[in-house]
Amino acid sequence: MADIRIDNALVVTMDGDRRVLEGASVAISGTRIAAIGPRAEIARDHPAETVIDASRKALMPGFVDVHAHAGHGLIKTLGLAGDGEWERACHTAYTVASDTAFWAAESALSALERIRCGTTTGVSYLGGGDDVMRTDETIYADAHCREIERLGTRSVVAVGINRPPFPKTYANIEAGSYRERAVSFDTQLSVCEAVAKAWDGAAGGRVKIAVSFPVHHRGSEQDPMLDSVRDQAAATRDLTRRLGLIFTQDGHRQGSIRLAHEVFGLLGPDALMSHSVDLDGEEIRLVAETGTKIAHNPSANRSITGRCPVPELIDAGAVVGLGSDGTAPDRGYDMFRHMFQAMHYHRRHFRDPAVLPPGKMLEMATIDGATALGMQDQIGSVEVGKQADLILVDLFKPHMVPMTMPLYRLACFANGADVDTTIVAGRILMRERRLVGIDEAGVLEAADRQAALMVERAGLKDLERLPDRFWGVARG
Repeated sequence: MADIRIDNALVVTMDGDRRVLEGASVAISGTRIAAIGPRAEIARDHPAETVIDASRKALMPGFVDVHAHAGHGLIKTLGLAGDGEWERACHTAYTVASDTAFWAAESALSALERIRCGTTTGVSYLGGGDDVMRTDETIYADAHCREIERLGTRSVVAVGINRPPFPKTYANIEAGSYRERAVSFDTQLSVCEAVAKAWDGAAGGRVKIAVSFPVHHRGSEQDPMLDSVRDQAAATRDLTRRLGLIFTQDGHRQGSIRLAHEVFGLLGPDALMSHSVDLDGEEIRLVAETGTKIAHNPSANRSITGRCPVPELIDAGAVVGLGSDGTAPDRGYDMFRHMFQAMHYHRRHFRDPAVLPPGKMLEMATIDGATALGMQDQIGSVEVGKQADLILVDLFKPHMVPMTMPLYRLACFANGADVDTTIVAGRILMRERRLVGIDEAGVLEAADRQAALMVERAGLKDLERLPDRFWGVARG
């Protein structure tokens, strides 16, 4: 007997043949997909305790968001700050003005948003990328991961190393005290290892750990420290290879992929490089030949200052997944939004409306994202034996009718609010837009409270006001 059966669905499998099955059923037993096929056959062979009627809905794999940031969810409303103020606010918040309650509340808030938008797997850097990773102690990653375990989503939590020079100043403010400490590279690396040993594969495999290392750019202030940076990179890469973890970097651009390969030896099939804007032909070739994966974030600020050559990478044979770079300073976890953004972003560049067709965008947000994380055998498509990470998308809404061309409508007209049901590892987290077993009001209230406390501690109240150049101007 199955635990859950979903009937009468338009099943968008994203399997190797990209099958689309009309009026089909999917049976779920435990955490996995047990059967897919015609309704009459599946209903006969797989009676279920819970039966969901998916008439006028698409059943598809949950979205895979290959790049985002933990912490940002509670600082996103400061996003109007200019002249680097928002980045400085992140630095202060994440190093000296956040406690474990902050990281727990943000984790729960982000998980809630992802559930509502149909994102079942997400990568979350524990902090702001390569300069404010919260890896001075293990307690912050513990707080984040416990909420992922509790709420039921699937997550790749990226812990990692800050940009040199060291030491870095952090503060522990648990229980109202303030204990400042200087944190070395060795401390951060040992924290990353401890977090990986505690959490990689936890929550029934729903939590995975990745390790990040700062991107090095030629001519940067780190050039005089190149020998020590090379040693630190080697030690970090040794850790990921020894423990079988994803290695990731945030912010590649203009020659840094070449440096990562030729100077630091970082590329490889277990490496996920984010943003990767303005790559040249040689770097595109290196990515494809080494099996390195790319996280494309079309809605990010980095995609304003440069362009990730996604069509060129795909043509070269590289795997490119789609990331939100969420959830701040001006973007969220709605992967429909990022699919739409990617299509128009690259079509405008090439002045060609045929670039990145809707089917490729659906692939990038599902099976390609799973492949970028090395998880394609478990998630990213609707296939027997895979994890039951599934969503139902309501196709019967004003902006989704008429009912022809459903794949086109999914990629070009749907949005996160059209997700009707979200299932992760066979557990229904949302059904008919109602969360199951999750206190949404409690999550929202805790997030609001912790954000206010952080703003007060960090002295960031001034960033909550509207900037002078908000109304009536073409440039802020």
